[in-house]
Amino acid sequence: MTIPFVNFMLLLLFSNAITPLNFTLCKGEYSKVTCSVKEKQALLKFKKGLTDPINWLSSWSESNQQDCCSWIGIRCNNNTGQVTEISLGNTFQDYSVKDDDYHDHTLGGEISSSLLELEFLTCLNLSLNNFNSIQIPSFLGSLRSLTHLDLRGAGFSGLIPHQLGNLSNLLYVNLGYNSGLQADNLHWMSNLLCLEYLELTDVYVHNYEVLSVLPSTITEIHLSGCGLERIMIPYQGYATTNFTSLRVLDLSKNLLNDELKRALSNFSTSLELLNLGFNSLQGEIPHTILNFKNLKELILDDNEFIGQIPEFLGRLKNLEYLSLSDNSLTGPIPSILGNLSFLRVLDLGGNKLNGTIPKSLGILSNLFLLRLGHNSLEGPVEEAHFSKLSKLDYLDMPFTNLFLNVSSSWVPPFQLTFLSSFKMGPKFPVWLQNQKSLKLLWISNSGIADIAPSWFWNWMLQVRSVDISGNQISGDISDILLNSSFINLSSNCLKGKLPQLTSRVNVLKVSNNLISGRISPFLCERMNRANKLAVLDVSNNLLSGVLGNCWLHWETLTHLNLGANNLSGRIPPSIGNLSGLVSLRLHNNSISGYLPSTLQNCSQLGFLDIGQNKFSQTIPLWIWDMTGLVILRLKSNYFMGKLHKKICELSNLIVLDLSNNNLSGSIPSCLNKIKAMVVVHTQSEESFSALEYGDDYEYYMENLKLAPKGNELEYEKNLKFVRIIDLSSNRLSGLIPSEITTLTGVRFLNLSRNNLLGQIPKDIGEMKLLESLDLSMNYISGEISQSLSSLSFLSHLNLSYNSLSGRIPKSTQLQSFNAYSYIGNAELCGDPLTKICTRHEESDSDSSSRQAEDDSGTSEFYIGMGVGFAVSFWGVCSVLFFNRTWRHAYFQFLENMTNYIYVTVVLKVKWFNGKLRSRPLGTN
Repeated sequence: MTIPFVNFMLLLLFSNAITPLNFTLCKGEYSKVTCSVKEKQALLKFKKGLTDPINWLSSWSESNQQDCCSWIGIRCNNNTGQVTEISLGNTFQDYSVKDDDYHDHTLGGEISSSLLELEFLTCLNLSLNNFNSIQIPSFLGSLRSLTHLDLRGAGFSGLIPHQLGNLSNLLYVNLGYNSGLQADNLHWMSNLLCLEYLELTDVYVHNYEVLSVLPSTITEIHLSGCGLERIMIPYQGYATTNFTSLRVLDLSKNLLNDELKRALSNFSTSLELLNLGFNSLQGEIPHTILNFKNLKELILDDNEFIGQIPEFLGRLKNLEYLSLSDNSLTGPIPSILGNLSFLRVLDLGGNKLNGTIPKSLGILSNLFLLRLGHNSLEGPVEEAHFSKLSKLDYLDMPFTNLFLNVSSSWVPPFQLTFLSSFKMGPKFPVWLQNQKSLKLLWISNSGIADIAPSWFWNWMLQVRSVDISGNQISGDISDILLNSSFINLSSNCLKGKLPQLTSRVNVLKVSNNLISGRISPFLCERMNRANKLAVLDVSNNLLSGVLGNCWLHWETLTHLNLGANNLSGRIPPSIGNLSGLVSLRLHNNSISGYLPSTLQNCSQLGFLDIGQNKFSQTIPLWIWDMTGLVILRLKSNYFMGKLHKKICELSNLIVLDLSNNNLSGSIPSCLNKIKAMVVVHTQSEESFSALEYGDDYEYYMENLKLAPKGNELEYEKNLKFVRIIDLSSNRLSGLIPSEITTLTGVRFLNLSRNNLLGQIPKDIGEMKLLESLDLSMNYISGEISQSLSSLSFLSHLNLSYNSLSGRIPKSTQLQSFNAYSYIGNAELCGDPLTKICTRHEESDSDSSSRQAEDDSGTSEFYIGMGVGFAVSFWGVCSVLFFNRTWRHAYFQFLENMTNYIYVTVVLKVKWFNGKLRSRPLGTN
């Protein structure tokens, strides 16, 4: 399964790794004296410009007898009473509030210039609020006493004002996480001679000189996600800064592709944290890194580094955090890494590492996270690999050739929170029951072929997310209770009835098992009525019976897949209560009747698959009003009637499969209005919400089995890139509309087994992405369009059993298919068919080809010939009519020629008859 939580958890670890090291933001204290009236009025004016939805600043009041130095967020000088600190950073952490409502609990509005009255203000903290994309006020550059400015994540945008360069006393500047903020240049920073901390994370800088204008006093630089393309280029007029005090350098998530060795020579050997992750750095990991003897955290993940993991990394004795994941590193894991006794995080996942895991890693007693998955590592993982890993919390080793080789009585020295593991079968891992703190268990495809022990289901109640899919785990789950938020038991050998659920379960996948019995008891079970299920996938099982009428209790469902079972009866009207449903799949059952009109209430429906059932009557008109549909699959039913033109209003469709029904009439010529099939990359991610569900802990993705090239294939992650129209095996008639050739995004087109007439559209070659074309078993006539040979992606072609004629156009593409693509067309000839084209067919074909190639030239020739004949004819007639002498001479000439021809013919005939009479009978 896709595991976004891995990245989420690592992100948390990364964020912890790059936070300020022992940096104190503000040091103000409560004052023992009162503030001045002037400063109190200035603060009230400042408050007046703010929006405060939760009345956080209720203590800021004129009528309040409290001194303003006692107001929330205000600090004053202990001796003079002058306001020195405004600290209104948002610390609201009510996790019951949804993210969308977070800003309803933040300050906003405008920042009043009354702050200028606070002459001794040293600290201004408005972080994590929402000022709704206003600009940072330039007058802040006049607060000359300011030493700390924290506006991170406060919703500012526009250009950073250059006036901030006037704040020569600044020690701390944090403008990060304001995604709308940008800097045209940062030359003004050269005046900040005391600056120690700078954070511009997610601020668009795109300025190569940013590091060159910073003072040597700087200790922390956070420039993640700033659009930087170079690590350092000296700015003209300033020497390259010697960062002798620098301890933290974060340049992650940029566009850096420098040769790293040269760039790192500019930095102090006192560096403790170096984060260059998520860039495009190339080559081998440079030996220059060894200069940083004090390095505690080295993050080089998501780059393009090659070669082996260098041995010298094992000499960085203070290293606590090492991430080299998602590069192209090869070779074995150096055993010298076992010397890094302080190491807490070791992330080498997503490379091309091979060999076995060195047992020296088992002595890293401080190791908290070990991630080695998505490599070519192989061999056994034994007890010695974990001998001293008592602090291990996060173990991630999927997609390797590693296998667990421990005794049945093994008791791990660690208590994991997260496990995404290697092969650990065939016996069920008994040691799991000793893991009392486990929250995420992802052991899909781990080779377990055993009965799930009874303790496992009880033990699983504590686990938040469980994925044991793709094994051969057996057992009866009829009487178990499931409590995990995410549960994936798919593709095993589980049997019995569907289990009971607690209200905690959000996702339940038990597809591809042996689950049997009627489905209605599960849907109508009293305990299950309190469910909060969003995803229910029980496809490919042995469930039977009718759907029941209990859908009123399942209103939170967004994805419902009951396909490939033995369900019967009709779809109950109460299914319309699922107003949030985005995906409904009932395919491959025996459900009959008609589609209830209450399905119109499911206005967000984007995936509708009811194929391979027994639905009859006409396709209801309201389906064509569901404009959010991305996938519509009604194949193999008994639908009849004509295709309504409103089908063309489904502009988001990427899969249209109406095959194997009794549809009649013509193919609508307006199909070119389906925009998603014209241009592939125009759809937003929101339009694909029907194909997936998930957050940082849970993830579900729809799949779909299609047979566009004859063989059935399963599409999952690449489903959003599929574009298919399948109208085969119906009774459609008329011409193939030429407008269909404008659907340039379509990859699979199947119109076979119908009653279609006419020719193959001549512009079919405009469908450049076409991979499969099936027009077989129709009454299509004429020649094969020459443009068909320009389809370079075409790998499946079937034009058999039509009335096509003439030579198959010569091209590398069309001759690459075998004869079965063309058989059943009696008048068709040429390679790869065995029928050789006759002279007549050759002539007709060549003539047709020349006509197609030189149509304009031929037309001009005949037009010229006609005009020439007319001019010559009437020119001669005019001369004869107006000139008597010429007229008499002309007719005298005709009479003489007539007499000459007559005499000649008579004499020749007489001579020939004489010859015949003089020849004896029987001679040659």
